[in-house]
Formats: sequence, C-alpha cells, structure tokens
Amino acid sequence: MDQLDHTGLPFFKMHGLGNDFVVLDGRGRDLGLTPALIMAIADRHRGIGFDQLAVISQGMGDAHLTFYNADGSTSAACGNATRCIARHLMDESGKARLELSTARGALVAVDAGGGLTSVNMGQPQLDWAEIPLAEAMDTLELPIEGGPVATGMGNPHCTFFVADAEAVPLAQFGPRYEHHPLYPERTNVQVATVIGPDHIRMRVWERGVGVTLASGSSSCATAVAAARRGLTGRAVRVDLDGGTIHVDWREDGVWMTGETAHVASGVFTPAFLAAQR
Repeated sequence: MDQLDHTGLPFFKMHGLGNDFVVLDGRGRDLGLTPALIMAIADRHRGIGFDQLAVISQGMGDAHLTFYNADGSTSAACGNATRCIARHLMDESGKARLELSTARGALVAVDAGGGLTSVNMGQPQLDWAEIPLAEAMDTLELPIEGGPVATGMGNPHCTFFVADAEAVPLAQFGPRYEHHPLYPERTNVQVATVIGPDHIRMRVWERGVGVTLASGSSSCATAVAAARRGLTGRAVRVDLDGGTIHVDWREDGVWMTGETAHVASGVFTPAFLAAQR
C-alpha cells in the first residue's frame, strides 16, 4: 500500500434501489485491501459506508468482480452490485452486452433500455450440498419453524413466506437465522409475502451486513423459491424497501432487471489509508 499511501485510493459510490456499494477499480494496480481497511471503509461515520464493497479487476471476459461484506467477509455473488458495475462498464466501453467473471461463475449483463440493466445470475443451486446446508434434506421446506425454502445463488438464502412481510421485526428475526446451524456459511434471510401470481413483497437481512433496502441475489432466491412452491410463475415483480426488481427464471438462468445509480466519485486520502495499516 506504499504507493496508495502517497497518492490516495480512488473510489466511486453506487446503489441499486438503496442497496449501496463502494466500488474500487483494481485494473492494473494493487489495492492492498485488508479486512481492517474494508471494515474502515464500511463505517458510515468514519469511512464512507456500504452494504458491499466491490472490486473490479482484469479477468476472463470484460472484467472480474470480487465482493466483500461490511464485516470484511467475502461473498461469491452480489446481484445489485453486478448490475451497478455492469452499467458503469457499459457507459465506459459503449458496449450493450458484457461478460463478467465472479466467484459465482461467468455472468452476462445486458442493457435493457430505459436506463435499466439486466444480469443473468445463473441457475439457482437447489441441492442441499451446493447451497450449502449442514446435512442432506429437502430444500423446499427446511425443518425450521415457518418451513423456509433454501436456495443458493452463489451465496446461501433462507426464504420465509409470511402473511405480512411488513409486520416482521427484521432486525431481530434476521440474525436469529443468519447464524442457524443448518447454514455452515451463514445465510441471507428473506421474509416475503405473495401478492399475486407475478408479484412479491420482500424484505431482506443480509449476512455480514444486516437489514438492507434491497438485494439482487435475495430477490432472485425469493422468486425461485416462490416458483418452486407453486406460489407464483417464473417471472415476477419483487417490491423491496428500496424499490422494484423484476426477476425472470428462464432456461438459461435467473435474470434480474432494475435501476442503478452512480452517486459520487472520490479519493480515500493517504492519511485514512495509513491509519488502517
């Protein structure tokens, strides 16, 4: 980090429906990221604050993306951050279609028109070992009070279908299940109410983060869970606290479409970076 300590570290801030990200461009430079630095950036009082930190680097296809949670842990997938960065890279390159490599695998992003961006998040992981769960079981109804559905989208999800998602005290409910022993890698937790055959209201607790206004991978997992239960079709509108995402589970994967926003660009100062060593 010696060079960065002298020049600072450029970043930009983006969000997808209030699900916010700090994005670092690591193409051609060593960012010197450490868990301490990631958590310092995540601090909404002493840093910038984010739900996830995303790093762009060289990779197969147009770019490689790496995601970190606010507690410094990594996540293989982050749907909203992928959409945001895809929009940034489309604007940068003029391309209308990108292929982005992630720990989840290769993801295709396309310009959906009208300022919207679509990303194919790949096929859902429905087998207990892929999600992963701690032992073999039916992922369509877990042996947990409320009978939630387990789904993998490159990260684990636990979806509860409830009568009124608004009434669930998510700040207490979420951590209870994030650390459930059935999920050895912890889990994202969703509470969802089916409004109609193509309409879901969903709220989310993200592992390593907490309550967030939106989550792309959680929206995909909830749509898949609802379709598997026969509660909806495979194309649904998902209303989150921060806005609406459209999810379509097709033959080639789970497509997610929504808005993105580039809020600001800036530079972390050499003094801030040096303090995290």
